[in-house]
Order: sequence, then C-alpha cells, then structure tokens
Amino acid sequence: MKTLSDIFVHTLQDVYYAETAISKALPNVAKAAKDAKLKSAAEDHLADTKGQIETLKKVFKSIGVKAEGEKCDAIEGLIKETDGLIKQASGTALDAGLLAACQAVEHYEIARYGSLREWAKQLGHDEAHTLLSEILDQEKATNNKLTNLAITSINKV
Repeated sequence: MKTLSDIFVHTLQDVYYAETAISKALPNVAKAAKDAKLKSAAEDHLADTKGQIETLKKVFKSIGVKAEGEKCDAIEGLIKETDGLIKQASGTALDAGLLAACQAVEHYEIARYGSLREWAKQLGHDEAHTLLSEILDQEKATNNKLTNLAITSINKV
C-alpha cells in the first residue's frame, strides 16, 4: 500500500471482514448472556451489523470496488477473547465481561469507521463518506447504549 486510496480500500476490506465475523459471533454472546438487557443489546447489535454489511456493500459499489473482506486479525483476537470468556466466566463476571468485550468491539469499529469516513472525504468519495458516517453514528449509539447498560449493571452489584 502506497497511497491513501490503497489504505482506504484495504481498511474497507478489513472492516467488511470484521462485520461479517461479528455477525457470526453475536449469537453466541446473546446466548451466553444471563442479563435480559445484555441479551437484547446483543440481538439488537446483530440486526444493526447485518444492516451495516449491506451498507458497506453500497460503499464498495460507490467506489467501483468488489465487496470482499480481508482477514482482520484485530477482530479475530477480540472474538477469540470473548469465546474464552464465555467458557471461563459465570454469573455476574460473565455478563460484565461480555459487556466489556462488546464495548471493545465497538471501540475498534468506531476507530476504523472514523478513519474510513475521513479518508473517503479526502478522496472525494462523497457517497461513501455519507454511508460511512451513517455507520459511524450507529456504532457510537451502540457504544452509548452499552455504556449505559454497564452503569446500570454496576449499580446492581
């Protein structure tokens, strides 16, 4: 990669892979969650993620690149960590850990989409900029929802 366009496409493929992997992992999180609000948040996030995958396809189309993923080691690590948590933790620790794991994923996504959005703007990809802004706003809203859920959960302990 030598140009902004190269890193833009590479990162777009990275996040496309990540969203697809997240969509496969979230049902396990929802199933493992004991708290009804956390379970619901995971299910809501799955629906959002599926929509974001469709939006990403539009981003790829808008820049004339085939929608395909490139393995994302970061998301693989976060999912592996979450799977380990599901196997090792129980009770309050499990739900607290799942909540933290979900927020780690959100923070990763916010960082990626923030960069992608700004790069799209610099590259003159106006439609991609708009679509990536929509996804970024969704990710921030999900993070806020999880933060509020964390505060509520902590107050119950």
